[in-house]
Formats: sequence, structure tokens, C-alpha cells
Amino acid sequence: MLEAQLEPYSRLRENLAARDRSLREKVMSLEEAAGLVQDGMKVGIGGSTMSRTPMALIWEIIRQRRQNLSCSRCIVSTDGDLLFGSGVSDHIITSWFAQGILWGLSKVMRHHVETQGKRYEEWSHMGVGMRLRAGGMGVPFLPMRAMLGSDVMRQRPEAKPIDCPFTGERLLLVPALNPDVALIHVQRCDAYGNAQIDGLQFMDIDLALAANKVILTTERIVSNDQIRRHPDQTKIAFLCVDAVVEVPYGAAPHECFGIYEPMLKHMDAYVKQVNADPVKGMQEYLEKYFYGPKNWNEYLELIGLEELLEASQRGRSIYND
Repeated sequence: MLEAQLEPYSRLRENLAARDRSLREKVMSLEEAAGLVQDGMKVGIGGSTMSRTPMALIWEIIRQRRQNLSCSRCIVSTDGDLLFGSGVSDHIITSWFAQGILWGLSKVMRHHVETQGKRYEEWSHMGVGMRLRAGGMGVPFLPMRAMLGSDVMRQRPEAKPIDCPFTGERLLLVPALNPDVALIHVQRCDAYGNAQIDGLQFMDIDLALAANKVILTTERIVSNDQIRRHPDQTKIAFLCVDAVVEVPYGAAPHECFGIYEPMLKHMDAYVKQVNADPVKGMQEYLEKYFYGPKNWNEYLELIGLEELLEASQRGRSIYND
């Protein structure tokens, strides 16, 4: 299984050489961007827990009924529920899989892992980060100490303990992770894909470097002049990016720092519904919020204007404080 995930350096170089890294406009529709994700791909998901989740892309990929995706994210929240529950993904790599700090362990995840044969591949948080860092560097592994002696290491035969050839100390080698495509949501970027991120960056920079393709959704597309006025805020460069989609509230019902907070009423209702029946409850949720709306704006209408405005008010308040 590891051999299927690990990309040899020669293939990484071939993939890089084949990419169009020119300064060109990459704006496209949500449907077109999601079409870059094909069945069986390794998909890296940006953000963490309920922060800057690329929910609009996940929404559209589910609507396009992709299959057999192997998805990785540093910390998975209800996005993992949706990927498993819709049948889009049968393998999730992460360090923590729950419905969020407020709601605890995911019953949807438990159902699919315990009875449906889906794979939940657990690494430590540092382990996921180091795997993406190795992928971005183009090396097959990186050494770390974090998982040594833990139950997580014993569950991950892919990680190899060694004695350091310089100090003799015990180290753990974790394999590189190079997704076929990365889905990342940001506060703003230009039409070329120069992306600026406010607040925590999580593992998104390494993810963008490690992936063979990068799809950005953004709250708003701004001019290249505006990007150049604050170059220190640009965290992902156009060289990495293949598609840009402007999607206001693109992380809803999760949060996007400085713009809106999580939509907790919606999330409370969701958790209550799917935990009561992880199969029927999830199917009813998907039918109403994913397969029913004709476009992303209709999805937001179902969440409700009042909740969107409340989340925006709380988001701006935290940013200004």
C-alpha cells in the first residue's frame, strides 16, 4: 500500500516538468475546477478541523460523484463525514477524525470504518506535517521523534525506526506524501493564483508544494497590484496553482478567519441528524444540501441568510479585536 502512495523522485520531476508554471490567468468555474479531480486520485485538503475547509470544492466533487479518492488532511472534521458518507472517499489519512471539538467522535466515521471497510489511516499531527514537508521538498522521507514509543507508531508499519548514523539516537522515518491534487481555500488571491492567507496557515504551504496540482477557492479575487502591495502576506505562489475559483463563503458552514465564524446552528442540526442515524441521516442531508441545490448560492440559501450574517458579524468582530 505504501508503494502505491510514495512517488519516486524521477516521477515527481516528470510531473513538475509537465506543468504549465507560466504567469497566466487561471480563473474558472467551480464545476470546471472540481473536474480536475478524477476517480482514484490522492487528494490533499487544506485548512484544519473547521478552519478554511475547502467546502465548496468538496460539495462539487460529491455532486460529481467521484469515487475511490484517498483524502489526506492534518485534522478532519465533518468534511470527513461527507467524504465517507457520500461514497466519494474510501481512505482518509489524518491525525484526528471527529465532528469538531464541540461534538466529539464521528459516528459516521465509526460506521464506515467498522462495518463498511473504509480506511481511517491515523498518523500523529507532526507525522502528517512531516510527510507533506517531505513531499514538498522532493525527498522520500524525513526523520522525526514525535511518534516514537506511541501506539500510533505501532499501527503504522509504513514508518521506519532507525538509529541515527551521526548520533546513534533513535529516530523515526516517515514517508513523503504527494497528493495528485490539493484543495485549498484562502481569504484572497489574484487571477494568477498568488494566494494570501490570514490567520493560521496550518499545513497549506507544504501541501501546495507537495501536490501535483493545486485548486484554490477564494473568498474574493483581487488585483495583482493589491497582492504586490503586501507581498509578505502571499503564502502560496502562482507557480504552484492550476485553478482559481471565487466562491464567497466557500468554507461554509465552517469558518474563514477574519470573514466569518462557524455556522453553529447548522452544525448542531447536522450532528444531531447524522448521529441519530449515520446512514439515513447522512443520505437525507446530502439529498437536501448537496444534490438538491442547483449551485453554491442555493446551498447558502438553505443554510440561511440569518446564519450567514451572524457568522460574518462574529468573524469580523474577532478579526478587529
